[in-house]
Amino acid sequence: MARITPISIPNGVQVSINNQHISVKGSKGSMEHHVHPLVTVDQQDNELVFKPKAEQMGAVAQTGTARAVVLNMMTGVSEGFEKKLELVGVGYRAQAQGKVLNLTLGFSHPVNYEMPEGVTAETPSQTEIVVKGIDKQKVGQVAAEIRAFRPPEPYKGKGVKYSDEHIIRKEAKKK
Repeated sequence: MARITPISIPNGVQVSINNQHISVKGSKGSMEHHVHPLVTVDQQDNELVFKPKAEQMGAVAQTGTARAVVLNMMTGVSEGFEKKLELVGVGYRAQAQGKVLNLTLGFSHPVNYEMPEGVTAETPSQTEIVVKGIDKQKVGQVAAEIRAFRPPEPYKGKGVKYSDEHIIRKEAKKK
């Protein structure tokens, strides 16, 4: 059986457990999650302990998943998550205006991306985008959708890429 370590609750984070429903509140907001029925969650002192209810393969897997999700919730409400994107290419620009991100990506029309609830975008410069939020899944999904408008191409590297992404370049055709 896998060893699933308990989670220590950080300062400023409040956790309440009601049957299989966990709610976490912190300085940045609050989140809720319904834990799988094969998993038990107990709060002991300043720690959350996750245990499988049965000795089934699925129960152990669901226990580890529940622990990871709750840990991400605690990190999100206390610190938050962010993804950084870069625009590479001549004339490629981004501008955040409220809940709308305006992108100029070399198309014949500008791309206006409506930000979902709970996620914000900042543009420190015209070629940088910072996506922030408390839900790790939403932040990653929004960043992936923005990148999907113009993924980086392998010859010149033009497009929208993550700041830590390395583009493997191809050599141009020789005559």
